Amino acid sequence: MKSWGIVLTAAVLLLLPAGVLAQESAPFITSPTDGQALQGVVQIAGSTQVDGFASAELAFAYADDTTGTWFLIAALAAPVTSGLLAEWDTSSITDADYTLRLRVFRQDGSLLETRVTGLRVRNTLPVETSTPTAAPSAAVTRQPLETPTPVLPMATPTPAFTPTSLPPNPAALTTSDIYSAMRQGALYAAALVLLFGLFMRLRRR
Repeated sequence: MKSWGIVLTAAVLLLLPAGVLAQESAPFITSPTDGQALQGVVQIAGSTQVDGFASAELAFAYADDTTGTWFLIAALAAPVTSGLLAEWDTSSITDADYTLRLRVFRQDGSLLETRVTGLRVRNTLPVETSTPTAAPSAAVTRQPLETPTPVLPMATPTPAFTPTSLPPNPAALTTSDIYSAMRQGALYAAALVLLFGLFMRLRRR
């Protein structure tokens, strides 16, 4: 029994380094992820640690581009192990959907590649809100919706209007004022008639 335990322990020790090396033998990007919405300066994280590393580069392309045109983001001369690969300023490009590509070139002339697809740059356009899709049900019974009874807002009572008494008009004439003015007018008229009569008698002489 002890010999079997020793054999199993040795096998685990032999397989563990091989598994670790296998994980480190391919480049990968941990951030951003597929379909993520991006704004401003985006940090690209991942790993370029591979056997025989020579150099690496990050580039992007339009998601619907069929010409194979890629735009360089950064070139890496040293390998990176699970860290920051580069910073991508998305404010300098048009809002659209893009694909991000990481390539690692090895000393033997081969290359390894990984991509992140469906990246949505939305610096000026609104970011779409994804709606979760419910799993289809085997039997779904649709009940008619009840029409809600509209609730009318309560009318706000209008306050009763209270008339405000106006101050007395200083230009208004009373009855006594009118009679007084008429008497003065009659006296002035009589005086004018007497003066006119005296004037005519003096002329005749």
